[in-house]
Amino acid sequence: MNPDELRERHKAVLPEWISLYYERPMELVRGEGFKVWDSEGNEYLDFFGGIVTTISGHNVPEIVEAVREQAGKIFHSSTLYLIENQVKLAEKLVSLSPISGDQKVFFTVSGTEANEAALLFATTHRGSSEVLALRSSYHGRSFATMAITGQASWKPTARSPLDVSYVANPYQYRCKFCDGKCNLLCADDVQGVIETATTGHVAAFIAEPIQGVGGFIEAPPGYFERVKSILDEHGILFIADEVQTAFGRTGSHFWGIEAHGVEPDMITLAKGLGNGLSIGAVVGRTELIDSISGNLHVSTFGGNHLSTAGALANIEYILEHNLQQNADEIGGYLKDRLIKMSENNPAVAEVRGRGLMLGIEIVGPGGEPDPAAAVRFMQECRTRGVLVGKGGIKANAIRISPPLTITREAAEEAANVFEEALAIAGATEKVG
Repeated sequence: MNPDELRERHKAVLPEWISLYYERPMELVRGEGFKVWDSEGNEYLDFFGGIVTTISGHNVPEIVEAVREQAGKIFHSSTLYLIENQVKLAEKLVSLSPISGDQKVFFTVSGTEANEAALLFATTHRGSSEVLALRSSYHGRSFATMAITGQASWKPTARSPLDVSYVANPYQYRCKFCDGKCNLLCADDVQGVIETATTGHVAAFIAEPIQGVGGFIEAPPGYFERVKSILDEHGILFIADEVQTAFGRTGSHFWGIEAHGVEPDMITLAKGLGNGLSIGAVVGRTELIDSISGNLHVSTFGGNHLSTAGALANIEYILEHNLQQNADEIGGYLKDRLIKMSENNPAVAEVRGRGLMLGIEIVGPGGEPDPAAAVRFMQECRTRGVLVGKGGIKANAIRISPPLTITREAAEEAANVFEEALAIAGATEKVG
């Protein structure tokens, strides 16, 4: 269908607050590996992966066949009945988990719902409605998860079912605590907030190992270690939001939090878990997951036949093809290229992230966020056949997160496009 006509129909029946990329939005109609095609036949390298989701690539035969085979048997039954693939997937996640000891898994249909469930488990277990969250964080679009999201643009209401206190963000480029060199005072802020803004009996601290919507901000070495020691002193639970960082995305480790040498009490998953299928999960210590009591609880769609069949095939594909190592190697090449580009381009304030989760902060002449230049960069990339995302408090950070199956040749092609797009975005900025 003509994308202009589809856009008009979209405006007529869908909420106006649903974002669409580009001045002339596109419809993606086909995918193969790390490539996608739009409704007008244009081919692109997909370097955003459906918002850090298509981790194994598009139209992977092993995953497609697993879903097709399951669809030929039964679509749905609900958790009132045993589901073999659900049990097998839970067993696989526990075997891979960064958490030690006895664990259980609760399945949901999204990352938002996974974070919502983790908050329920934490507040119930601790008998407290108080939660600590990071500024610049993003944890979902439900009532409770918006409450712990530290970005005004993603919080349409100030109301909250939780008592949330925000702590300083470990955002090195714009840190208010350090002067050119990290001193981890941002971590010490957690102690100060506990002492001054809470009752002291806090349920949990939730954080992304690398902030996704925040612009792929990675905490400095030592940050989570110091925070975890503070949490342990107060008996506060640590929830690692691995919705975007799990399954080898960061290259160096299978779970994002493992890069920091600390153990969370719960991890939340989605996106890469299903490679595009609607599935999320909470993996956590048994006493936390089992803290819900009272009436019988069910999940109509959580851990359903189709999603668990596809997720199982997806995880096996990631492991069998060692996609984590590929993310490490190709991501390292891409980051080196981006850093070299930044050396001669004042429009690039910082290149950050790890593996195939890389960010570029775009700024103006005085170092101020420049969202318009970021949009120009995205458009120039699209014109040259590469799709990327954006994020950050001021929407001036470029997000690069292709499927972990990306090849060196495709990465080189994309890097050349990034170089051209950065030169144009920067030059346009100077003229303006």
